[in-house]
Amino acid sequence: MQFGSDNQAGASQQVLETLLQANTGFTHGYGEDQWCAQATEALKTFFGCELDVFFVATGTAANSLALSCLVQPWETILCHHHSHILLDESTAPEFFSGGARLVPLTHQAGKLESRHLEHFFQNVSPEIPHTPSAKALSITQTNEAGQVYTVEEVATLSTLAHDHGLHVHMDGARFANAVASLACAPADISWKAGVDVLTLGATKCGALAAEAVIFFNRDLSENFIHRRKRSGHLISKGRLFGAQFIGWLKDDHWLDLAKHANSKAQQLADTLETFSNIQQVWPCQANELFLIMSEQLSESLQTAGAEFYQWPVTALPAGTTLKQNEVFVRLVTSFATTDEHITEFCDRIRNFVL
Repeated sequence: MQFGSDNQAGASQQVLETLLQANTGFTHGYGEDQWCAQATEALKTFFGCELDVFFVATGTAANSLALSCLVQPWETILCHHHSHILLDESTAPEFFSGGARLVPLTHQAGKLESRHLEHFFQNVSPEIPHTPSAKALSITQTNEAGQVYTVEEVATLSTLAHDHGLHVHMDGARFANAVASLACAPADISWKAGVDVLTLGATKCGALAAEAVIFFNRDLSENFIHRRKRSGHLISKGRLFGAQFIGWLKDDHWLDLAKHANSKAQQLADTLETFSNIQQVWPCQANELFLIMSEQLSESLQTAGAEFYQWPVTALPAGTTLKQNEVFVRLVTSFATTDEHITEFCDRIRNFVL
């Protein structure tokens, strides 16, 4: 009953085997090796374009270093009110950017929508140098509510941002799950839709620790090598990143892993839909489910060994509130989720007696 996070699963066998291959012999360090070179070429093929790519170990480093290339310390980054960069990275984006402020645009909305951006631009009137001006928009794909931005939604948001002089960053920690959900090409929801820089995460989808910062607007990457080194995120044995991405990308392995996670989430959602004591907050679009249940049921499931997290009520959409003794929880499936995880979890709910 492991639904805590896709971070809690290990690495896929194919990724591990590629790591073992890369472990033999000698090669140059700091990413100047054949494994990183092959991974870079594979990513160019993956997206179908020229790009600059830099590997790091964590999503926080990827997002924060990417954003630091898009803004000056006196500028701002627009984002969703429950974006990971705002709530779960301990002010790292502000730290790495030298102080650029994150500005949430939404409230009680599952997605960042064009109306939120339009409202911001209609009402903001910066008085330079007294007030900060917006310089970047950050979108999460798949987002923090488990929702997927369509090709059209990404393109609309990117166009609005570019029309007002902003760069567009995409937090792609679950990018693979979004591509699998939309059945589109990776390019369709990235550079073709106007994204300037993408942080592509493999860690949540079958790798051990592998994140790629991908600049489609290559003019923005000029200082990244210095920012990565200065922040301590340039590792000497860079082949460990390159090998993971090679194994992850080979024969569309990434897509198989993401499809499995998504299908298990949908399987779980379909069964939970039959229970009157479970309310699904948003439709299942990728590999995350958000539920409302009684506090007693939640405690019973966790006592029985189920792994999942309570979620902040501030993330609830407009019109949805908790009754007394109810809790709001998140469940996440992964490439390692099994039918047995789902069956046991649902049987526990079916047999629950208050």
